[in-house]
Amino acid sequence: MQLPFPTATPDDDALEHGRRVFAGETTFLKGVVAMDGLPPDDRVEICFAGRSNVGKSSLINALTGRKGLARASNTPGRTQEINFFTLADFYIVDLPGYGFANAPVAVVERWQALMKNYLSGRANLRRAFLLIDARHGTKPVDDEIMGLLDRAAVPFQAVLTKVDKLKRGDLDRALERTRATLAQHPAAFPELVLTSSEKGEGIANLRAIIAGID
Repeated sequence: MQLPFPTATPDDDALEHGRRVFAGETTFLKGVVAMDGLPPDDRVEICFAGRSNVGKSSLINALTGRKGLARASNTPGRTQEINFFTLADFYIVDLPGYGFANAPVAVVERWQALMKNYLSGRANLRRAFLLIDARHGTKPVDDEIMGLLDRAAVPFQAVLTKVDKLKRGDLDRALERTRATLAQHPAAFPELVLTSSEKGEGIANLRAIIAGID
């Protein structure tokens, strides 16, 4: 019997298309701190969201093959920006990690408002990739973001990171818990992606998925 939310397995043609797309140059475009600073919505846009320390920068760098690309725009004093990158006919958007505990309350509130406005008000946003640390699973703040995406009718796809850190049995249990959470959210895309930026696992699959979005 097919499990709900199976792991994504793109075919060879999709994998090759993803390889070709991501062989192109990824360029940092701009960082924005308010909705009126967003670039024109003139191309397909995908974003990466996740809790602090989920491995988002490492994943973006692994996808693009450019070590340090995501960090290059996250200089001190700019960590609450929404960072836009261009690749072929795509915008790739890096959202700062949410759920950080050490930031001042006013900073947290400002960032949460910007993130929610972006996720619910960007017409060309085709899919959000919601990163979940496989070792820790989903947290209430992830569930909150999933609910926001449900209400905004923005499809989101769960990407488990750091899967190389788990033994098979522990990973199976993490997948079971994640599937149970996703089943409660109508905007959840019906496939999971398992990744390890350190080992390269799942990177080709995720490239293929992104390249196939239109």
